[in-house]
Amino acid sequence: MSIWQTYFAQRVVFRIRESPLLSLPCPYSTRNIMRIPTDPSALLAVRGEIIHFIDDPAERGAGACVHFPDGLLLVRDGHVLNCGPTAELEPALPVDACRIDYSGKLILPGFIDTHIHCAQTEIIASHGEQLTVWLEKYAWPAEAHYADPAYAAAGAGFFCDQLLRHGTTTAMVFTTVHPVCTDALFEAAHVRRMRMIAGKVLMDRNGPESLRDTSAEGDAQSRALIEKWHGRERLAYAVTPRFAPTSTEEQMRRAGRLFGEIPGVYLQTHLAEQRAEVAWAMWLYPGTRSYLDIYERFGQLGTRSVFAHCIWLDDKDRHRMATRGAAISFCPTSNLFLGSGLFDLARAHDFGLRVGLGSDVGAGTSFSMLQTLNEAYKVLRLAGQTLTPEAGFYLATLGGARALHLDAHIGNFLPGREADFIVLDPRATKLLEARISHTTTLAERLFVLMMLGDDRCVAATYVMGDPAF
Repeated sequence: MSIWQTYFAQRVVFRIRESPLLSLPCPYSTRNIMRIPTDPSALLAVRGEIIHFIDDPAERGAGACVHFPDGLLLVRDGHVLNCGPTAELEPALPVDACRIDYSGKLILPGFIDTHIHCAQTEIIASHGEQLTVWLEKYAWPAEAHYADPAYAAAGAGFFCDQLLRHGTTTAMVFTTVHPVCTDALFEAAHVRRMRMIAGKVLMDRNGPESLRDTSAEGDAQSRALIEKWHGRERLAYAVTPRFAPTSTEEQMRRAGRLFGEIPGVYLQTHLAEQRAEVAWAMWLYPGTRSYLDIYERFGQLGTRSVFAHCIWLDDKDRHRMATRGAAISFCPTSNLFLGSGLFDLARAHDFGLRVGLGSDVGAGTSFSMLQTLNEAYKVLRLAGQTLTPEAGFYLATLGGARALHLDAHIGNFLPGREADFIVLDPRATKLLEARISHTTTLAERLFVLMMLGDDRCVAATYVMGDPAF
């Protein structure tokens, strides 16, 4: 029995056993709570300490964070109806509202992962190497298995459940070169009602034969996947050249044309992760000023372009990205793991760039955005910068939504937003409980969660107002 077959055989048992809904301190029985998903028109009132952001703390300071020490989040039809102090909102609640009490816990918008690889889950924490060696030794052999539809379906289900277990409700994902892998991921996300942006990898050179397509095949397969999945409820497609060195000029040209043709389609790729990679790209594409220029030359730089890493950029690159509305996915865990370098967040802010946070599993070593924030703090300290807890949680929520141009739908609790939210237990472990007991401010508690938190802190995850973990 394979790892995925074992997972599916046990998944239902695990989800029942681990469900936080079985022991909620709620005035309604568990039986009633479990009926929430079947009656979306019912009013759901979730009580707890509520935190969300309406702007970037780097721009707006303290006014960017909205905090209700004892708050109510009101949800109807999968969307936020209102959010505010319990004392103000509770008296007006109808008698038939479903009330869930998470007092003592924090309620935040669902985390947003702007860069992750679904087919690299099983090689997470493989002994580190430089990027190209790591790809050849670990990532590419793992991705080759996803040509099998059954393997891809099992892996995609496991991947989505891991995201939800860690509090991530929206992700931008690389699949593999195989269309069946992209189908499997979109199907798994659709069943779970997650917001998901994903795309089939385009790669027609400098990789193993089992993971190469042709420029014509890649274009045709991408178009078929767009037709099937793009814009279907909460799903969107991303044209996905792995990175410039693994695509010919013809494939890059087709990818840029596809990106420009279809409204709302994204483009995701890797950019300037390691110095050797930059030199390789420049050698393969002579006559360009920078690595970013390669993507721009082929029409891949624009609104809804998301570039992972962006460590080895200069100010001309940053200016071009900001001018064109492109975004960066800051991937601190994988950057440290592969020894790639230190991302310059302050310089990105100077140019007004959109920046989100990426776990980059499997070079990244955790699905947890809390652990990713831990590493982000350390990266920035090494670079002579700092990451306040407010700025960190902004990056993991509204910052990610803005990077993906989804802030009109997700990222905070403004009325009308989709009700993706998580419940964090600041006393999930004995160490956390001991440390939290010595804090006096919200900023201190958020910082402790940033540095000591992981998936054990995620007491519950809700997608469109429904319990998902």
